[in-house]
Amino acid sequence: MTTLTERLTLYERLARLDRPIGILLLLWPTLWAVWIAADGRPSPWIVAIFVLGTVLMRSAGCVVNDYADRNFDGRVERTRARPLATGAVSVREAWALAGFLVLLAFLLILPLGALVWVLAVVALFLAWSYPFTKRFLAIPQAYLGVAFGFGIPMAFAAQQGTLPPLAWTLLAANMFWAIAYDTEYAMVDREDDLKIGLRSSAITFGRFDVAAVACCYCAFLTILAAVGWQLGRGGFYYAGLALAAGLAAWHVGLIRTRERMRCFRAFLHNNWVGAAIFAGIALDYL
Repeated sequence: MTTLTERLTLYERLARLDRPIGILLLLWPTLWAVWIAADGRPSPWIVAIFVLGTVLMRSAGCVVNDYADRNFDGRVERTRARPLATGAVSVREAWALAGFLVLLAFLLILPLGALVWVLAVVALFLAWSYPFTKRFLAIPQAYLGVAFGFGIPMAFAAQQGTLPPLAWTLLAANMFWAIAYDTEYAMVDREDDLKIGLRSSAITFGRFDVAAVACCYCAFLTILAAVGWQLGRGGFYYAGLALAAGLAAWHVGLIRTRERMRCFRAFLHNNWVGAAIFAGIALDYL
C-alpha cells in the first residue's frame, strides 16, 4: 500500500512535472506569440493564463502519451521505468489525472471568448492524438510541431479576437523547430523504435538525419527572420535570432556522431534556443 506522498510522486512522474523541458519547449513559442500579438505589452493576466495553461496541457499530453505507449515503453531503455509501463499507476488513474488536468485548463480559458474555446478543442485533439501518429506517420514530429505550437493562434485569438496570417506563419516556424529538436530526441531511441515498429523522423531521414535537422533549423530561423522584417523589428530581435542560430549550429555539431547522450544533450539545450528568441522579441519591443 503506497502512501499519499508516494502516489502524488508517481502522478508527478506520469505528468512529467519532474522533467520540465517539454513545458519549456511548448511555452517559448506561446510567449513569442503572446508578446507579438500584444505589440509587446501583454496583460499580466493573459500571460499567467497561457503559462499555467501550457503546464496543464503539456502534463495531460504526457499522460496520454504514456497511455498510448504503455505496451512499448517497457521495451525501450529510456522509458522502461515510466509509471504506466511498470504498472505502478493504473490506466484508470491515468485517465482520471488527464481529465482533471484538462478540466483545469478549460476553466482557465473561460474568460477568453468563444474563438479561444474552439481553438482549445482543436489543441486538445492534437495533443491527445499525437502519441498515436507514431504508428503510421513517417514524420510524426511535424504533427508534434503543430500540437506544440497551437498556443500561437490561441494567443492571437485571445488578444486580437482574430487569426491573422502571421499566427499561422509563426506556427509553421514552430513546426520546423519541433522537427529539428524532436529528431534529435528520436535519434536517442532509433534502435529501440526500429525493433518495436514505431515511426520517427530519425528513422525516415536515415543517414540524412543530421542534414535534415540542419535544414529544419534553417527553415525555422528564416521564417522568423521574415516575420521580423514584416513587423519592422529592430536589432534586439535579430540578435536573438543570431544567438539562436549559433546554438542550433552547436546542436548540429553535437549530433554528428549520433551518440545517444550527445543527441539527448542537443535536444535538452533547445530550451535556450526558445529563450534566446523570446529575449530578443521582448527586448526589441521594450
